[in-house]
Amino acid sequence: MKPVTAPSQALLHRLDAVATATETALMAALDDAPRLSEVARPTRLLAAMRHGATGGKRIRPFLVIESAALFGVAEAAALPVATAFECVHCYSLIHDDLPAMDDDDLRRGRPTTHVAFDEATAVLAGDSLLTLAFELLANMNADSETRVALIGLLARASGVSGMAGGQMLDLEAEGRFTTDHRPLALSLMEIERLQAMKTGALLMAACEAGAILGNAKEPERHALADYARALGLAFQVADDLLDTEGDAARLGKATAKDAERGKATLVSLLGVEGARKRLAELIANAEAALTPFGARAAMLRDCARYIAAREK
Repeated sequence: MKPVTAPSQALLHRLDAVATATETALMAALDDAPRLSEVARPTRLLAAMRHGATGGKRIRPFLVIESAALFGVAEAAALPVATAFECVHCYSLIHDDLPAMDDDDLRRGRPTTHVAFDEATAVLAGDSLLTLAFELLANMNADSETRVALIGLLARASGVSGMAGGQMLDLEAEGRFTTDHRPLALSLMEIERLQAMKTGALLMAACEAGAILGNAKEPERHALADYARALGLAFQVADDLLDTEGDAARLGKATAKDAERGKATLVSLLGVEGARKRLAELIANAEAALTPFGARAAMLRDCARYIAAREK
């Protein structure tokens, strides 16, 4: 297996541009002024939502926008969908960090939302970001069929068969619900199923959202789905490697917590070198899936390399 090559400067500039556009859209959606039919926007809740939604790599918005671009969709048309996906991602981070879940104090180099505010406010901030996502999709400038398809897609990716379901499998694997609280010994297939739901579902849906916006044909949707499936698994493997080997100051969050909690990861199952080999395989699979798109998919192809090479 060939080593993964480093991402290009063009990709890094594009990621920064998408992150800036997404941040601007998020903060506009979270301003103080009540919208038509709204009674009020509580100041503390808005502040907590902004805190939880600030910063980050914005990979999911990037995937929405670049997948849509394959089919000639302008960034401005895809941005509301990208912002909705980021709302769901940020809600999940706020809730994952809570003491009842992963109990983390640091996220993106800043105190987590429940530390900066309090647990009750953090729960409501997460809830409100989740529901805001569907409001953004419902109000976007698109035909009703497209809006309904996107709402259903994001709901499935976020819920019991997607991200939330994957989080439950993760908690079960830690031994949370067994009488002796010992971590479960999961197989490679079981770990990858967990990760495909917990992390991969939203990444995969982000690519599918681009295909929906662009009215992609079935073979093109399948190719994008294959890319996103491999990318989602690769993202989690890279995260697990960073938790094992990464620098907490650079990452902006605590490290070595997976082993401490007995989490089921490919690093714990295969070791660092085995996980690196699996990561290289997944990146190769992701790149190969984009072959039908040729040069149009250069940014998505480079994004896969970025996922593998990132240091935070």
